[in-house]
Amino acid sequence: MKYNVRKKAILLLEDGTIFHGKVVGEKEGTSFGEVCFNTGMTGYQEIFTDPSYFGQLMITTNAHIGNYGTYSEEIESEDIKIAGLICKNFSYNYSRDKSDLSLEEFLNNNNLLAISDVDTRALVAYIRDNGAMNAVISTRVDEIDALKKELANTPSMEGLELASKVSTKEAYFVGDESAEFKVAALDIGIKKNILRNLAKRGCYIKVFPFDSTFEEMESWNPNGYFLSNGPGDPSPLSNAIEVAKSIIAKDLPLFGICLGHQVIALANNISTYKMHHGHRGINHPVKNIITGKGEITSQNHGFAVSKEELEANSELEITHLHLNDNTVAGLRMKNKNVFSVQYHPEAGPGPNDADYLFDQFIENMKK
Repeated sequence: MKYNVRKKAILLLEDGTIFHGKVVGEKEGTSFGEVCFNTGMTGYQEIFTDPSYFGQLMITTNAHIGNYGTYSEEIESEDIKIAGLICKNFSYNYSRDKSDLSLEEFLNNNNLLAISDVDTRALVAYIRDNGAMNAVISTRVDEIDALKKELANTPSMEGLELASKVSTKEAYFVGDESAEFKVAALDIGIKKNILRNLAKRGCYIKVFPFDSTFEEMESWNPNGYFLSNGPGDPSPLSNAIEVAKSIIAKDLPLFGICLGHQVIALANNISTYKMHHGHRGINHPVKNIITGKGEITSQNHGFAVSKEELEANSELEITHLHLNDNTVAGLRMKNKNVFSVQYHPEAGPGPNDADYLFDQFIENMKK
């Protein structure tokens, strides 16, 4: 249904800048979070349900959002994880045979506030220049001063631990119990497509809650260990860092993606830092330093690993670099069975240039 009279809404950035828009549908309310943008032309449903985006207000740079509806098999977690949606043109109608809901219905079912008719080109350019920051979207368009006060109390993403907000509460299993390999995965915000990629390569995965100890994971007697993607600052994840240290100390096969990559760096005393506005999209160019080949990758991160500290560490080496800004996109330990990447080889959405990394993990477990 398309609404003839749509309620006004605003986006208020923490520096006081205001962008105007309209509410999608009839929902009213207010939502706070760090504002960020994703440049993907497709894959909005996977983006909205990716746990790595927990606590963030998502700007979609594609001009049209909602064209192909939503499909229940294409979610990356059990529900929507973004804090709110900001877009240019919202499509109330969709034209995809296998879609089971419109995007409007999907958002309503998840009680998500979304606004459209925002000048997203100007907004994204502003964030590129001024950096990611906290913001609020609201239908309380006449309460600017009150919103500014509430926004001032919203915690910064820097130093914020969010894995506990998205991790499973109980361990669960994925895959065939009789599969060749057993993989213990620490869930600090895991995506379903990662589990699908491991399962189809002959892995039976036990997914452990974020606060599980190495001893709990080891007692299952896995062939390898996996540290997942996830939201927030990696620095406060003391338990995950200790788990990584224990796995490394025993020289067991370990693979990390995104937040898991940062945890592996921190376990090696390599620091991480908050980026100016992060990498979020499905066309980021990466160079594999080992093979010399280029990859087009799916990325979603607002923190990165120190390149200078990595280069100075004799136990580690950089395996991948982001070609736009020369930031670290992958690392491995020279004398341990450990490697990780900053980007998303499982895609969902995105290209499959990097899915060889799952095969590399399988080979490491075979050794």
